[in-house]
Amino acid sequence: MHTTLIDAATLSRHLDDPRWVILDCRHDLIHPHAGHDSFAIGHIAGAQFANVDTDLSGAKSAADGKFLGRHPLPGRAALIETLRGFGINDDTQVVAYDAHGGMFAARLWWLLRWVGHPAVAVLDGGLVAWQAAGLPMVTHAERRTPGAISERASLVSTVAVDDVLANLSTHARTVVDARAADRYRGENETIDPVGGHIPGAKNRFFKDNLTPDGRFKDAAQLKAEFAPLFDEPSKAIMQCGSGVTACHNLLALEVAGLPGAALYPGSWSEWVGDPNRPVATGS
Repeated sequence: MHTTLIDAATLSRHLDDPRWVILDCRHDLIHPHAGHDSFAIGHIAGAQFANVDTDLSGAKSAADGKFLGRHPLPGRAALIETLRGFGINDDTQVVAYDAHGGMFAARLWWLLRWVGHPAVAVLDGGLVAWQAAGLPMVTHAERRTPGAISERASLVSTVAVDDVLANLSTHARTVVDARAADRYRGENETIDPVGGHIPGAKNRFFKDNLTPDGRFKDAAQLKAEFAPLFDEPSKAIMQCGSGVTACHNLLALEVAGLPGAALYPGSWSEWVGDPNRPVATGS
């Protein structure tokens, strides 16, 4: 079972294995059709396309109209149905990839763990590593027989916006923001309506988890780099702009042998949906 990362050579040996499902998670936050367009041009044989905006996210507003962020979690039942549509069973090995260092594939990795499925890994180095190894690409779309994955006890934890708000007074947990440093400081904000960060949050840009070739750093290096941020993972909250790249930090923590941090799914986009919530700027 592969539960964090998998290399291109290993994946290439399982392209015809019916017990494996490969999902292409390419996406562009500014151009939402770019991922599917890239998939149509070429993808790993057997892969299916998983849309970050629809398959891996839910409705942006609650029943009372409250804004939940740009990529709120899908309902668990709806997610199970989506995963079944991809042909996933309880014993399926799932591999997620993108062309962005795992930026979006990590979201799928986390979601499967959220519904209790441990056999999911991100292709280390993504499509870049696959192509660098000279491995084949195809253009035809794969269709799988529907699967029967069941919902099991979650392997991960989450916190709600009210928990994060209460933490401003207690400081019981450390909030870690996965966005680029300039957005964290409140500069060059082009996605969300307000720039800045949650007061007290620390910054760990998700791309700092990677080596120059787009693969994850080794466990020892990741562990050393996360060490200054918090003492205990179970007392840490990972967030980002909309709950997507925070999953990259959670994956890096798992690789480092530091499991237990929680995800704040709504993240900055939900936080600034209410002007009464405080905002900090600068370092």
